Amino acid sequence: MREFDPTLYFITDSTGFREEEFLYRTEEALKGGATLLQLREKDKTTREYISLAQKVHEITKKYRVPLIIDDRIDVALAMGAEGVHLGQSDMPIHAARKILGENYVIGATAKTVPQATEAYEQGADYLGVGAIYPTTTKVKTVLTSTETLDAICRAVPIPVNAIGGLNKNNLQVLEGIGIAGFCVVSAIMKADDPKTEASILLDLAKKLKEAGR
Repeated sequence: MREFDPTLYFITDSTGFREEEFLYRTEEALKGGATLLQLREKDKTTREYISLAQKVHEITKKYRVPLIIDDRIDVALAMGAEGVHLGQSDMPIHAARKILGENYVIGATAKTVPQATEAYEQGADYLGVGAIYPTTTKVKTVLTSTETLDAICRAVPIPVNAIGGLNKNNLQVLEGIGIAGFCVVSAIMKADDPKTEASILLDLAKKLKEAGR
């Protein structure tokens, strides 16, 4: 399996941005310290998705940050990403592992302890758990309690990241929970200064991890 650091997991959202601006913001997030990056595109054609992924990959490689492709194993394989993230309605983890082999990072969404343990047993490398708060992204979300997040962290030995509406002003709900990091979308994507915002969030993520040990 490839090594990865989930401390500050940046998930992109290109909605409303010209490609040039989107790529600029993506790179600024990496300059600011994002440790893992997921390209998430729900509305692009396969060809458009691959094209954008290749451009993003050129950026992530400069900063030695793994690129995770949301949902699409075919896109990840076609353009050589480091991993994929799969939701509950996507391909099962064990089937994805069979296709991708051991050198790809495979992440999974989990909202319950049974979903988390199943994903782990099937070969997931990390879990995204949430949504902790309502989100402004186009992804349909169901809120997950911090009690469930804590229970999942205790139930599996792989990294668990909190996700969903998180920003520098509401992270206190995660204190004392054994997360490996957290995921952000809008907090960086819509920031006036993505680089500075990423730097602030990385510092907060490190403090949360330390407090949760």
